[in-house]
Amino acid sequence: MNTLAAPPTTDLMKQVNRQFVTGVTVVTALDGGAPKGLAVNAFSSISLDPAVVMVCVQHTSSTHDCLFRTDHLAINILSTGQLDVVTRFAGKSDDKFRDVDWTPGPHGSPLLDGSSARMEVEIRERLRASTHTVFICRVVHADVTDGAPMVYSAGRFFDGAALPPLG
Repeated sequence: MNTLAAPPTTDLMKQVNRQFVTGVTVVTALDGGAPKGLAVNAFSSISLDPAVVMVCVQHTSSTHDCLFRTDHLAINILSTGQLDVVTRFAGKSDDKFRDVDWTPGPHGSPLLDGSSARMEVEIRERLRASTHTVFICRVVHADVTDGAPMVYSAGRFFDGAALPPLG
């Protein structure tokens, strides 16, 4: 007899996900001329040629509807000097951009100054996946700085350049 195991609990999935090290990004866009954004760790490169990436955003996020309506957004890969920025964009403030320096990308999306890397992307597909939307995007602009990337694991932030190699 084949019995199916019970699906994992939310608490177990949190424990599992804490074992995965991720980069730290802030996804931004313009909404009627006003900058909007949120911290996102569900980001990944899909393809290098053509350059395609994806980000996942929860439907209940106050920034979700703005991202769903727009054609372009920016993905800012945060540097170790931006702990205050990730804290701000992970919160619920109405004015997340106060005291945050940024420049518009070629299509107007906010590129955060001081980021390790930044890209502006054109949204090609919006896939609804349970509680989130997966945005599949073509990269239309990118730049990289010398800033060390911030990484996240087990509820804490780390210096991505200070990780010791294994081999």
